[in-house]
Amino acid sequence: MNNFLILGALLAFLGVALGAFGAHALKDKFAEPRYAQNWNTAVQYQMYHGLGIILVAILSMDSLLGATSLLQWAGYLMFAGVLFFSGSLYILSITGIKKLGAITPIGGVFFLVAWILIMIEAM
Repeated sequence: MNNFLILGALLAFLGVALGAFGAHALKDKFAEPRYAQNWNTAVQYQMYHGLGIILVAILSMDSLLGATSLLQWAGYLMFAGVLFFSGSLYILSITGIKKLGAITPIGGVFFLVAWILIMIEAM
């Protein structure tokens, strides 16, 4: 579970970096104002789920829930969710390729399933 701690911290770090990059370096580069909002949404969800992966690492400690397969799946699904959800929004924001919007909900479903798995494990 140490890998989840590292992965979550890396995603949170990149979330801060990408947020700053979008606010400063890309501020006037977005083709449409909604692309700036898409970028911010991608950063926001990446940060939430980076912290979620850190939570998975903490819950996986033997003194809490332990390293269960449900928690492992939750961590992997959160990571996949960041790739699909935030990744597609980052690329959409920069390129304007609207077809990428079809990928974004897949990441959202990954996020939802990950949180459900954590709830099931806690019960």
